[in-house]
Amino acid sequence: MMIKTLSPQAIRLLALIAVLVLVLAFFASQIDNYFNARLFTRISTSVAIMAIIACAQTIVMLARQIDLSVGSITGFTAFAAGSLIAQYPGLGGVPLALYAMVIGAGFGLVNGVIVAWLRVPAIIVTLATMAIFRSLLVEFSGAKSITTASLPEWLTRFPNTVLFRVGALEFRAVVVLAVAVVVAVYLVLAFLRPARRLYAVGSNPEAAEMAGINQRLVILLAFVASGALAGLAGFIFLARFGNITVVAGLGFELKSVAAAVVGGVSINGGSGSVLGALVGAVLVDTIDQSLVRWPLVSEFWREAVLGLLILLAVAADAVLGRRLMAMRIRREREKRA
Repeated sequence: MMIKTLSPQAIRLLALIAVLVLVLAFFASQIDNYFNARLFTRISTSVAIMAIIACAQTIVMLARQIDLSVGSITGFTAFAAGSLIAQYPGLGGVPLALYAMVIGAGFGLVNGVIVAWLRVPAIIVTLATMAIFRSLLVEFSGAKSITTASLPEWLTRFPNTVLFRVGALEFRAVVVLAVAVVVAVYLVLAFLRPARRLYAVGSNPEAAEMAGINQRLVILLAFVASGALAGLAGFIFLARFGNITVVAGLGFELKSVAAAVVGGVSINGGSGSVLGALVGAVLVDTIDQSLVRWPLVSEFWREAVLGLLILLAVAADAVLGRRLMAMRIRREREKRA
């Protein structure tokens, strides 16, 4: 009875959660002692970074764009923040995080100006800036690395700080921060009227233009927000790993797209939710982390199996989503009859 009152996005979210439960059940049947507190800690701390990057990717995808430079932005901001805190260890966490976000927003501004004002397709622009920003990192770093020894203790201790426990499960500061960011972005997109313009521009650009919405400004701000969130992810990446090299954040761009799409964010824009992207990130990381412990899959085949399981998860999500939607429509018709 409750299905008929749910929105299409809520139905997709339920279908995705059901797929996540099926994935967990599958790996539990294949891996001895699968469910334990260490698994929760490993997946949750890994998801903390990807959830924020997937959130950034979702914002630009809602506006019918894509940002393939988020991984390079994350890597650059992690190194830049590490360089700053190594020189000024007395700098607090909030100023350091804001510093990383400002740098990320600057990179996002570059993407946004080229896409919105020069009308170059986002996939071409961000594919190019992905390489450019990575090259800037190589030049900026001077082929050197940031090491944990050069960072203040409070920074390296931050990710492992346990804020509260639920039974044997530990909820660490980095996880709580990531969830808080995703929820904050969700509330902004859901209830702030200017933010709703992302959906309007993504779903029907022509209608949005006729309604007086400044598409260029909306797209520009979407890329700036994406860059700022990627910068925040860079700060968390620095705190979690400590050792930062020129390959930091490599591959995050494709993984963020996968998490967003798995989470129900439309590649054609105008549809999706950052909450779905969060669950998508959890699903992708759960599969990835579980494959490491699955003895039937070698390291050589792990990426291929990960891609296959993600494909199956998306297919299962689509089937479950359609069935739940059909059930809702059927109940509504019965009610009208």
